[in-house]
This record gives sequence, structure tokens and C-alpha cells, in this order.
Amino acid sequence: QVQLVESGGGLVQAGGSLRLSCAASGSIFSINAGGWYRQAPGKERELVAAISNGGGTYYAASVKGRFTISRDKGKNSLYLQMNSLKPEDTAMYYCAARRPSDYGLGYRPHEYDYWGQGTQVTVSS
Repeated sequence: QVQLVESGGGLVQAGGSLRLSCAASGSIFSINAGGWYRQAPGKERELVAAISNGGGTYYAASVKGRFTISRDKGKNSLYLQMNSLKPEDTAMYYCAARRPSDYGLGYRPHEYDYWGQGTQVTVSS
């Protein structure tokens, strides 16, 4: 049973920073390609950032230059460093991982096989 557990969310003032972490556990599982999604109340879930097995990355236009996705294979973890946070970044953030045999970037929710429960990020103005 694969589990993804996010941490690092919280309340921060505009302009501040947070670092989200996602730890994977369960049988033989390795995060080769993963991503971070977010969903604000009344809005659709959107892809914020993704990373491929080779280290290639994708960022949504709204976060490019402010957010950085990274991965530590040794710790089987995924991270999202968020800087210069804005009130519009307020949302529930979800970690997602593709199956170990899928190495490329995932752009659609159905391309991810494993999801965390989410961590709330709230940015005050």
C-alpha cells in the first residue's frame, strides 16, 4: 500500500515562504516522476509544478520564478519550495506521484496514480 504524506503547509504573510514536503512509503516504491497540485475553494484542481525522472520540470505560469519543485530519491520524497507567496496562492496543496514505470512529466490528474491527502496553505495580505 503506497502512501504519500504531505507536510509543511500553514499560514504565512504575503511575501513569505513555505516549503512543502511529501514523503512516500509502502512496499517497493520510488518517486520517479511527481507533481504538486492545488485546489482553492470553488476552483478546479490545477497543476502547480511537475518533475520528471530525468529532472525536467514544469511550472504553471502563475508560479514560475517563485516556486521550485525538487526530489530526493534517497529519501523517497518530493518538495515544493514556495517563495514570494501571494494571497492567490491560498489553496489545499496535493502531492502526486506517477507509477514507478512512468518517467515523464505528468500534466493531467489521470497521469498520476498516487495522491496525498493534502496540506493547507493560507497566505494573508
